[in-house]
Amino acid sequence: MKIAVLTSGGDAPGMNAAIRAVVRAGTVYKHEIFGIKDGYAGLIKDDMIHLTSNSVSGMLSLGGTFLGTARSAEFLDENVRKVAAENLKNRGIDALIVIGGDGTYRGAMEFSRLGVKIIGLPGTIDNDIAGTDFTIGFSTAVETIVDAIDKLRDTSTSHQRCSIVETMGRRCGDLALFAGICGGAEFIITPENPMEKELMFKRLTEHKEKGRRHAIVVITEKILDPHALAEEITEKTGFASRATVLGYIQRGGSPCPEDRILGSRMGTYAVELLNDGIYGVCVGVRDSRMVHLPFANVVGQTRPKNELYKLVKKVS
Repeated sequence: MKIAVLTSGGDAPGMNAAIRAVVRAGTVYKHEIFGIKDGYAGLIKDDMIHLTSNSVSGMLSLGGTFLGTARSAEFLDENVRKVAAENLKNRGIDALIVIGGDGTYRGAMEFSRLGVKIIGLPGTIDNDIAGTDFTIGFSTAVETIVDAIDKLRDTSTSHQRCSIVETMGRRCGDLALFAGICGGAEFIITPENPMEKELMFKRLTEHKEKGRRHAIVVITEKILDPHALAEEITEKTGFASRATVLGYIQRGGSPCPEDRILGSRMGTYAVELLNDGIYGVCVGVRDSRMVHLPFANVVGQTRPKNELYKLVKKVS
């Protein structure tokens, strides 16, 4: 077969590992692999490169995506998708593997209705995709956040401060949840674990009165203004407070071992599914096993609340 692969939406560490696995596994099975530049935008422009094992040499440890990525509003237009499908047809490409988040999956599901054989891989640091326990890039982002929390605790202790750390995640609080537990945060505030502001002020005041020299609050983005919350904490608890918004630093860096392995397993599994004539599905990992589900069972679905919330205490 001729198989094309692209990355779309926000970049995530481990995407290159997944691309590499598609190429290496595809080569073993005598397939011809093409890389599409800059996501669906590159597919519309017919911007593709031929990929060989040599093309992906050294990519395993590289962060981001060497194919590039973009968000393409144009792809929402069915006529534009038809142009993209024609580009694949003209090149004789039999199947497409897309790596990205929910928006990427939505585009893939619509594209598949034009008869394109597609498989989706979950690549997003937010870990907000249904049908999988973990997404490519999540573990690396958690490590980045925990490293920041550890460093902030040092300076917070020196200055007797409460540090507020804002993570990415949007509608999913897994980044804040995992990093907050690993970083020993006093409070973890996420869409699934709303803030009890007055209780937090009361507990922080008690901490201060008992001689605690620091406190850490981890919060998912878009819930509130962390700088305004820091001012309130300073005013009402006796702790001086500062907010740190980590932003896009969470997406960068060399992928950790977990993401290198996950990306490699998912990329290889996608090729094996195509070998078996299976498409129109997205890949996931459940209880350490590779699984696949139809796009309709995953797109727009809400993941169940993580069981780790049972471990979360409002005060450490």
